[in-house]
Amino acid sequence: MLKAMNTHSTRDELLSALAELGRLFPDWRLGQTIANLTMAAGHLESGAVWDLKDGEALAAARRLIERNVGRLNNKPVETLQETAAL
Repeated sequence: MLKAMNTHSTRDELLSALAELGRLFPDWRLGQTIANLTMAAGHLESGAVWDLKDGEALAAARRLIERNVGRLNNKPVETLQETAAL
């Protein structure tokens, strides 16, 4: 039961992170956001989105948010490729 609770907690955090990414990148459609998260998590191969685990996606989302929070303050930002390479 504890594992299920952790999964739900991770999922809730991931959904919140997706909402934050939507505010940071309003031009990204949801599918693009998921694809970009997959790449940022290091899964570059075609179809990798199917193998992306929630924890990996959450960690990638947190990195993208941290590195791009300046977008909300009109500060320069890194491109996704630059961010994924870090």
